[in-house]
Amino acid sequence: MRTERIRQCIVVSVAAGLLALGPAWGAPVGKGPIKVFILAGQSNMEGHGVIKGRPEQKGTLETLTKDPATAARYQQLLDKDGNWIVRADVWLSYYDTKCPLTIGRSAAKDSIGPEIGFGWTVGDYLDNPVLLIKFGPGGTSLAGPWRPPSSGKSGEKERGPGIGDQYDGMIAGVKKQLANLKTDFPELADSGYEIVGFGWHQGWNDGCSMADSKEYEQNLVNFIKDVRKDLGVTNLPFVIGGSGFGGWEQKVDRRLMIMAAQKAAASHPEFKGDVRYVETRGFYRPPAESPTRFGYHWNCNAETYYLIGEGMGKAMVELLGGPKAPTNPTGPSERK
Repeated sequence: MRTERIRQCIVVSVAAGLLALGPAWGAPVGKGPIKVFILAGQSNMEGHGVIKGRPEQKGTLETLTKDPATAARYQQLLDKDGNWIVRADVWLSYYDTKCPLTIGRSAAKDSIGPEIGFGWTVGDYLDNPVLLIKFGPGGTSLAGPWRPPSSGKSGEKERGPGIGDQYDGMIAGVKKQLANLKTDFPELADSGYEIVGFGWHQGWNDGCSMADSKEYEQNLVNFIKDVRKDLGVTNLPFVIGGSGFGGWEQKVDRRLMIMAAQKAAASHPEFKGDVRYVETRGFYRPPAESPTRFGYHWNCNAETYYLIGEGMGKAMVELLGGPKAPTNPTGPSERK
């Protein structure tokens, strides 16, 4: 375990210039083989937590670093000059983006996703270099584009365009990225690698359909098994970030069904000790404390996205043999 965080503190304007030149940052990358984590889901894995908004806007990442109530927790993301830190030991592959993990490069425009909290957490725990391979296509369901092979056809529709093609694309994308490490991440090329974890944060689209909600648990069980088989990693540690939209006040039956299905899938006996469900309802922030009222994007609250990623990261660290993850909020009176 790290006794000290290894970070590369670069002024944002300089970092942007270096990033524009391609992956030749010359940063220290840690010891031993690269620990590869796959982060997947739909638009909430892509991430819509606003980084910077209007001066009076609540729930942005910039506000979190300045508000006395939250600054202590989020100052770790800034260097001594107030610039966003660029991690020297955690790297990101997000479609065409190949770079060290930092704010503003890893999600939707001007936003963060769960990868920030996740990457900071596992990066601080591991001595090895870390690579996050992220997939976050919006509007995709587990019953549809993410449908795992073991779930077969959807109704009368065989797997193909719109049915399972995102799953197939992810598996192919992971393999392609690992084959192209030397080109995309030359600093990591001679380190070797091992796939050590998978993080899943998804559920909105399935919760729009009663039929998809009812089959979600089995589809997720099949998804975990198929990912392990197709990537060749038996008992690959798997963390599910709950679909806790609306927080503890959520009453919509389909939304509650998805949460229950995610928790139930993680509790299957064959997954004991290597799959964890992370409760996220306590991380919900209402519109009055957030940049928007877009409930399907967690009201675009940066704290929500950070805490979801951090919670998933702590659960992953526990599965990797590290400290036991703290219990996330489990009721409306608790809030972290």
